Amino acid sequence: MENHKTWQEKVLTQANDRSYFNLAKENAFDYLDGIRKRSVFPNGEAIANLSHFDGDLPQSGADPSEMINVLQEYGAPATVATTGGRYFGLVVGSSFPPVMAVKWMSDVWDQLAPLYVTSPITAKLETVCEKWMNELLGLPNDSALGLVGGTSMAIVCALAAARYEIFKRRGWDVNAKGLFGAPPMRVVVGAEAHSSVFKALALLGLGKDRVELITVDVQGRMMLEHLPQLDDNTLVILQAGNVNSGSFDPINEICDMANAVGAWVHVDGAFGLWAAASEKYRHLTKGMEKADSWSVDGHKTLNTPYDCGMVICKHRETLVSAMQASGSYILYSEERDGMLYSADMSRRARAVELWATLKLLGKDGVEALVNTLCARANQFAERIRESGFKVLNEVAFNQVLVTCESPEETASTLSALQRSGRCWCGAGKWHDTPVIRVSVCSWATTEEDIEVAVSTFVEARQGGSGKNQ
Repeated sequence: MENHKTWQEKVLTQANDRSYFNLAKENAFDYLDGIRKRSVFPNGEAIANLSHFDGDLPQSGADPSEMINVLQEYGAPATVATTGGRYFGLVVGSSFPPVMAVKWMSDVWDQLAPLYVTSPITAKLETVCEKWMNELLGLPNDSALGLVGGTSMAIVCALAAARYEIFKRRGWDVNAKGLFGAPPMRVVVGAEAHSSVFKALALLGLGKDRVELITVDVQGRMMLEHLPQLDDNTLVILQAGNVNSGSFDPINEICDMANAVGAWVHVDGAFGLWAAASEKYRHLTKGMEKADSWSVDGHKTLNTPYDCGMVICKHRETLVSAMQASGSYILYSEERDGMLYSADMSRRARAVELWATLKLLGKDGVEALVNTLCARANQFAERIRESGFKVLNEVAFNQVLVTCESPEETASTLSALQRSGRCWCGAGKWHDTPVIRVSVCSWATTEEDIEVAVSTFVEARQGGSGKNQ
């Protein structure tokens, strides 16, 4: 018992000590101040130094300052500088510094978000964000929003709602009876759908290989002439932003066809759905309000901190029915209970930084952010063409696919590019052609960053390391 008391006294002493908070704050400021000078991807020494984290779990707890110092010395150099302006590898946004500050504060709150009784402030902010998101994206005012880790889980939740509704029309309660003996259900998907769609279909027992794959054009858009006859037993999954080309399916036309027969339409728009917030790019998402559900990330185009995925559903009660859970310890209220709209129970208060980002930017700021990202992507495409590279896609949004004269040259260029530290891009294949994928998704990417990236491409193609700043 004495040991327990001693241990608790130790923790209580730590709770009243602010020195390690100040140490962490100073380390964080040092990181932010040096982000533009940091190698975008960690160098070999930084990777090798990760061995300092090896070893057995200590018998006695570490000193807090020592723990923080180890992370600063060996952890920080091994980070990927996604908060800078020259990371183009995945569709990864940065966080706005004022929102980082808000997240720090909310981390101290350490709120549990599933129910009103576990966090009234989270419930309120989720309600506000739901209203703001519907307004910002032009969706029906009463659409329900659920906060999840990312678009992969958002798709799972949306398709679960679609599955529930379609089976319900056939008199089948999938919640109670599962899929054993269930009537058949159709799923129509474009051939260039994101892997997370097929993952969701597999998780939901709908089968990733049982879908009706629709032929797409050279930019990855579903071709209307290949769309089969739809009915009210059909789930149609559309794409707002192909992960490679950035292209958008013909949403308006397909929604009209689906609505005429009662098919459920889901729009997968992890980064592309934000086009609806821009007058210049809104035409890409024309008609998406006629869909039944949508999935989108805040931590991509909107640049919220990780992680912030959203499922939005026009049919509130259907989403609630699909996500339903009960238990004597679950205390639902007259207010918003967030777990009714997502698969998670225990989850953090993502709504705080989503609210903060939307509040910080406002409608005009979100539109300016979208327009700027697309402008930088087009700047890169134009300059990289001038430098003798090929761009394989129509730059519809923020994605650029780059290739060299041969697959071998593309591979060697990418390897040198990734070693350079000046920028970082990922690999991919487009119609069986190896490509360098460039995703412009950070608010911090300036015109100068684009020029540095282009010059790094040129040096990398020539066999240089590109390390000269």
